[in-house]
Amino acid sequence: MQAFVDDARARGAERLYCLGDLGGFGAEVDALWPILTGNDITCLAGNYDVAIARGDTDCGCGYRDPKDNEFAQLIYDHTLATTNRDFAAWMGELPTERRESIGGCDVHMVHGSTLALNDFWWESLPEDQHRLRLEASGADVILCTHSGLPWQRRTGDTLTVNVGVLGKPANDGQQGVWYALLDLDEGRASAELVPLAYDWQAQAASMRAAGLPEVFVETIETGWWTTCLEVLPPYERARGRYHLYRSTLPTAFSPADDGWGGTEPAALDEDRPVVPLFGSPYFPSRLWLYTNFHCNLACDYCAVASSPKAAPRSLSVEEFRSLVDEAVASGFTELYVTGGEPFLHPDIVQLLDYASAQLPTVVMTNAMLLRGRRANGLADLADRKLTVQTSLDGATAATHDLHRGPGSWQRTMDGIRHLIDLGLPPRVALTETPENTGEIPAVAALLAELGLPADHFAVRPLLRRGFADTGIEIGEDTSVPELTVTADGLHWHPAGADTATSPDMYIAPPGTPLERGKQLVTEHFFAARLADGSLPRPVHCAI
Repeated sequence: MQAFVDDARARGAERLYCLGDLGGFGAEVDALWPILTGNDITCLAGNYDVAIARGDTDCGCGYRDPKDNEFAQLIYDHTLATTNRDFAAWMGELPTERRESIGGCDVHMVHGSTLALNDFWWESLPEDQHRLRLEASGADVILCTHSGLPWQRRTGDTLTVNVGVLGKPANDGQQGVWYALLDLDEGRASAELVPLAYDWQAQAASMRAAGLPEVFVETIETGWWTTCLEVLPPYERARGRYHLYRSTLPTAFSPADDGWGGTEPAALDEDRPVVPLFGSPYFPSRLWLYTNFHCNLACDYCAVASSPKAAPRSLSVEEFRSLVDEAVASGFTELYVTGGEPFLHPDIVQLLDYASAQLPTVVMTNAMLLRGRRANGLADLADRKLTVQTSLDGATAATHDLHRGPGSWQRTMDGIRHLIDLGLPPRVALTETPENTGEIPAVAALLAELGLPADHFAVRPLLRRGFADTGIEIGEDTSVPELTVTADGLHWHPAGADTATSPDMYIAPPGTPLERGKQLVTEHFFAARLADGSLPRPVHCAI
């Protein structure tokens, strides 16, 4: 608070206002009172101040999630117990809103919004919700806080400013906090959101000395929220480091499985109640790269509509290498290289060489083009973390060729044997159809005869995407995300990577950084989740 006073005065502020919630995160609430009164700061009451003044049993913050309320109760109990009753009585005399004419502007100051004291006025609210709050006021300028995230926007002639908060970082990874500086003159209004540096180490020390839970102190020290996450809408939540409560993940949700065994979540500090979405089973840290879309086959159930006639839409060597480097920097732990048929890319072995030198890499191929110029040097990668995966959809040519074309079964079998000879024993996946369901044991036996271990064989469902007009439906609301990059941009999932047949799973245009893609995927994930309160279920489709 003192840092705010000093900074605002240095910037020429003529009047200082506080929009309420005088406690609620820090440890030393009483120390605020002389700063407020000694610097002529005009105060409103927030929901916290009303509750403290009345001695309520909770803060009335407006949280709906039990875990949010649990953390809110911890800090409220401390604030209620340590606030001087004279200070509390002073809070009880504060108005809950204020309206002034300043510089020819009608300025309406509230804590939450013009609708309610504890209303969360999020920047991402739909336009009609913004207008509802504007119409409840009619002022030229509306100032609010409560949500803790600063923003400003103009709607017609009205300027709305969420001024931020001083006692808690804005979930942006910065230890500083925010306030707003308004310029009001001759009926014109403008605002600047001001980052404020202060002695956050002293703030953290005071909280520890008071015995507040470490999870609150961590937010001060890192700038990332570790409590009260469920209240955040998808847009705001995606911008933080943490996204989910560990203890409130729906028990009915089965974590993502890559088809070759369970995927365990990344190791996380057990004393932290929140986890990031990325790197968890709900957003695996594997990145899919489509080298190209043209294929030597025209399988009638291809999820991405690949065929010999498909436009190549290839990634260049430079693009591919840049994406691999970016994947490493962004925390991805696996690469899946697919197409089309990747071995139609003229530089495929060079691409696999570069990728597998940095991350465990899986390349998906129909195993028919593994000889000749394009495959030169493939055997040299046998000692790398490189896995070759192919498809075998029947124990006989008649079954396999039914969907993949005449002669494809025999050429695939030859390719499997060739890979074994190269020291790259492949994984083999079968896409289950009504025609091959009965042959699954025979396929497993056939592969065992070739010397492939049992865990190198998996069965995946047929998806209704691309060329397929039957199969399992898959979308953002029915699958966990697996970020996928093609020449066309970023996609939610490898099974929806064709923009023509799966426009609903398109995320962002070419050149979008992977970090931005992770953020967009997280936002989409929570939009799908919050629609019905549950997490999407995984679909094991392409691996």
